[in-house]
Amino acid sequence: MKIYITGLPSGYDVEHLVRLFYPMAPLTLTPPAEGEDHLWASCGPEGLAVTVQEQGRGRTVTAPLPAPGDGMSPEFALASLAYGLLRAWTGLRPPWGKMTGVRPVRLIHDKRAAGWREEDIDRLFLERFDCSQEKYRMARAIADLQEPILRRGAEPKAYSLYIGIPFCPSRCSYCSFVSCNLDRDRKLVQPYVDCLCRELEAIRAEAERAGLRLQTVYIGGGTPTSLSAAQLRQLMGAVRANFPLEGLDEYTVEAGRPDCTDAEKLAVIKEYGATRISINPQSFSDEVLARIGRRHTAQDILDCYAAARAAGHSDINMDLIAGLPGDTVEGFAHSLRTAIGLDPENITVHTLTLKRASRIVMEDQEDNAYADVAAMLERCSLLPAAGYRPYYLYRQKNTLQNLENVGWSKPGKEGYYNIYIMEEVQTILSAGAGGSTKLVDAAGHRMQRIFNFKYPNEYIQRFDEVLERKKGVAAFYDHDLGT
Repeated sequence: MKIYITGLPSGYDVEHLVRLFYPMAPLTLTPPAEGEDHLWASCGPEGLAVTVQEQGRGRTVTAPLPAPGDGMSPEFALASLAYGLLRAWTGLRPPWGKMTGVRPVRLIHDKRAAGWREEDIDRLFLERFDCSQEKYRMARAIADLQEPILRRGAEPKAYSLYIGIPFCPSRCSYCSFVSCNLDRDRKLVQPYVDCLCRELEAIRAEAERAGLRLQTVYIGGGTPTSLSAAQLRQLMGAVRANFPLEGLDEYTVEAGRPDCTDAEKLAVIKEYGATRISINPQSFSDEVLARIGRRHTAQDILDCYAAARAAGHSDINMDLIAGLPGDTVEGFAHSLRTAIGLDPENITVHTLTLKRASRIVMEDQEDNAYADVAAMLERCSLLPAAGYRPYYLYRQKNTLQNLENVGWSKPGKEGYYNIYIMEEVQTILSAGAGGSTKLVDAAGHRMQRIFNFKYPNEYIQRFDEVLERKKGVAAFYDHDLGT
């Protein structure tokens, strides 16, 4: 199925809406050939038209252009027309309806801030976007829970610090992040950590100049525990030397993989002030773990979790992924029950996303029998019964069955950083390769980004430029204050 769009300056909404029904369908700039499977959406002075042709059958629907003042752009009207046609054509109803955005909870916050009545927000989701009652209820409950947390995150000059470690012991088949394989790039790790510590000094200086106040720290990746214990001590020592940790709301370190996380590293993480860690099984099936490229077993995860508790870690998150190649609905339910049985403070349930840079997509693994991920996510009904409630939610393009990623937590154990970065209420200062610093003004109306170089070798070789770019932090706040 190819996508062909004419008559619009941007066909973004139509393109991504079609992919709700035909994931990974390519956009083409040339008219489809006769007999070729395609969706053709057009906007012109005479009106809107959408044609679908598939396996020798076809159908066309038309509509007039939206009237001025009805609050609907031609782009959204054409997308809506395509949505109605494809719902009837395929017999599918995407659970989030016409929504292609990644932040449905943010939309609720924005509409409330703009003074919308709750019933008007209801109609926006349920009628205009055709969102299912179940998904909207979850998004609205999350928005309600987040409101007091967001008020704290939006305090003037509050910020979070993200530190990226782009190294892993092996690359998972679904991953598209910038991450270097330790077997190949181990020689880069120490120079990278040395630069990272220097960048933290520069960030501290810029934050002090701008009068910023640190709320949360997050060390992510990649896999931060792919560093040696000495390198982890060096890095976390630099964090402790440069930033006030006593008053932090949260300090998270991803200790995600048991094949590189041991008792010594867990002790270092605890000693240097982390208050929250992630141990991410993704699955408790040895067969699924091997298939996605993990070099550990389900028992290794259980042992790592026990070691983390023994080291004194009292706030642990565990990630699971629904829809992994070779998994089944019952297999995912087993993984979920196993995670619940360990009683971590957080369980985050992701839905597999087919990212173009991932090995799954690049190798076109047709033998990957993706199970019914909607049925998998239905098993998340086990979580409320075990004392968990959803506290943050986001969506991604090309996610199986147009589903979502949800963080679940015990009451009072919500991951603040996850909420702050997803709802974009505060500045995030980012260190490391691929880092994206996001600057937010006091009113939350102006944003600016500062990007680090993407790959570790370029980050190391051009580190002076990284430091020079960081000067934009204080400059942003100077402008914000009118000084």
